[in-house]
Amino acid sequence: MASFVSIPSSTPLLTPTPHLFPRRSISTQTQLKNGWARRLLVLRVKCVPDQSGDTEVEAETASLSTSSSSTLSDISSFNWYAALGGLGFLETTYLTYLKLTNSEAFCPIGGGTCGDVLSSDYAVVFGVPLPLIGMVAYGLVATLGLQLAGKNFPFGIGETNGRLILLGTTTSMAAASAYFLYILSTRFAGASCSYCLMSALLSFSLFFITLKDFGPQQILKEVGLLLCVASLVVTALTTSYRSLQPISTSLAEIDLPYATTEITTESSPFTLALARHLHSIGAKMYGAFWCSHCVEQKQMFGREAAKVLDYVECFPDGYRKGVKMAEACANVAIEGFPTWVINGQVLSGEKELPELATLSGFEFEDSSKSN
Repeated sequence: MASFVSIPSSTPLLTPTPHLFPRRSISTQTQLKNGWARRLLVLRVKCVPDQSGDTEVEAETASLSTSSSSTLSDISSFNWYAALGGLGFLETTYLTYLKLTNSEAFCPIGGGTCGDVLSSDYAVVFGVPLPLIGMVAYGLVATLGLQLAGKNFPFGIGETNGRLILLGTTTSMAAASAYFLYILSTRFAGASCSYCLMSALLSFSLFFITLKDFGPQQILKEVGLLLCVASLVVTALTTSYRSLQPISTSLAEIDLPYATTEITTESSPFTLALARHLHSIGAKMYGAFWCSHCVEQKQMFGREAAKVLDYVECFPDGYRKGVKMAEACANVAIEGFPTWVINGQVLSGEKELPELATLSGFEFEDSSKSN
């Protein structure tokens, strides 16, 4: 009979362990943790960048950023020169065409006053149409702006000289615009010229862009150049307008009806023969009924000979503010009265009879007995 071993109920039963592998001791686990920590520390040390190298990179980046910003600023200012200069060039080209062809100006603001200003004495400087001078100035600014923006320096002038040329040009344009705004407000009171105002806006804008491009310190060094250029421009314009015989400006506020002046002197054989000769070759005398020099010129010929002359009255309907001269006179581009056109040659001012004879190729046997 089998015997059994009695196991006390208080003795616990053995249960299988849930661990697949035997447990490591606490010291072993501690060593593993320290090993991983050392490895992470090594990796972390290796990933930390070199501070000196990073400083150099940041310095180079800042330098490139500053250089790039400066270059973009330069290109931006040069592009402004090209854009505004091109716009002014288009405007003055249109006005030059109107001036040379004596065409009517389209004036969106101010009615016909644009044409009055364009046909006045102040639209000519030393015999050169003012819009033509503006066209050259704007064209120069636009061309330099395009060339300097592309770092393509024309004629080898270099960027520094190019900037100085822009400074001098824009200063002269701003000075001229200020002068003409004064003329517009004093000589053409109540008139509105949108083209004049637009040109002034463009000129001042280009001038201020140039000042900003140079900076305050550099401008202080060039202040002498600025004052010299502005003074020359104002002096030249004042001298030009003083030398002209005023047509409309002296009569701006006067309303004159057309009237004829009687010629009181008698004609001599010489003046009669000269008048007939001038008529035969198509010579013309252009004048205005209110012009004293025109009357004196006719008095030289005498009453009979003056009737033979081909005289063209430029204000047959009288003179008042805003009135334009006759088309036949405008086509000759008259600058003063009287004006002679002999053999295609335009001659301004009163002329002596012997001079007219020489200019027209007239020969008179008894010319020594003339007036």
